[in-house]
Amino acid sequence: MTTFHPMVRSALAAVSLIVTSIALAGCGGGAGSPSAPVPAAVSNQASLTSPGTEEDFMVNIGRRTYFTEGSANLDSTAKVTLEKQAAWLSQNPQWPIKIQGFADDPGNAAANVSLSQKRAEAVRNYLVSLGVAPERISVKGYGRERLIQDCPDISCKSQNRRVITNLQDEPIG
Repeated sequence: MTTFHPMVRSALAAVSLIVTSIALAGCGGGAGSPSAPVPAAVSNQASLTSPGTEEDFMVNIGRRTYFTEGSANLDSTAKVTLEKQAAWLSQNPQWPIKIQGFADDPGNAAANVSLSQKRAEAVRNYLVSLGVAPERISVKGYGRERLIQDCPDISCKSQNRRVITNLQDEPIG
């Protein structure tokens, strides 16, 4: 075991303290700290997405709402997404929307069209209940048209049980 002169030990302790202090200072107090640097990917994305644009809606709000098999009921996750959509739409009243429902559920084509229409209407009704003007909204159910994936696995089918809220370039008429 190596022993150091008391002055050397004191100097080593001071150096250790300085190194530790520098290392901790570099942490900046954590990710939520105002002094923490913003990762380049986040700052670049924010600068590319202007508020009130279609890209802003798609990237920062989200336009997809998912449903369980055979259901047009909104779960808590769907409601959170729709609440964000309603807030954004209230801040950006120039955007009319088209709500498109889709289904990949058991049953024939007509049953899937009907279910997808009910899903689209459930989204519309919830947005209206949150203050979005009904005249800004059109809805359509597409059934099994426009599947994301066509496969028997539940992970594929669940992606097709969705409603998409699309911003429209021109007023709905």
